[in-house]
Amino acid sequence: MTTLTEAYPAANFILSEAAGTRSRESAAIAVGQTLVVGEIVQDDGSGGLTTMTGTLDSAGDLVAQAKGIMVYPGASDSTETQTRTYIARDAEVNGNLLTFPTETSTGNERVLTIASLALLGIIVRD
Repeated sequence: MTTLTEAYPAANFILSEAAGTRSRESAAIAVGQTLVVGEIVQDDGSGGLTTMTGTLDSAGDLVAQAKGIMVYPGASDSTETQTRTYIARDAEVNGNLLTFPTETSTGNERVLTIASLALLGIIVRD
């Protein structure tokens, strides 16, 4: 018998969001990036979406703040740029279904990323 594995559907991580589409924005995915549903993203410096790195400065603060969470998967390469929707503000999300930056030996990347999302009004529930 064949075993099938189902991926999480788009937007499955959203517990609640603002009325209409006020919580959502669209932006181009940065070249060379493959982003999945529920992945926390940051700005690449030119308005494109890229994976949240969680890089910390010498004081232990995030170098770049979160921009949002991917609603749909997408990828961009040097020949094709895709635009995708992400949660940008005012939502509650299931933290167990999000893709966070990798924790390093320094630690606190997850905690600081959650705090960064809270600045956007995105509340992570575990």
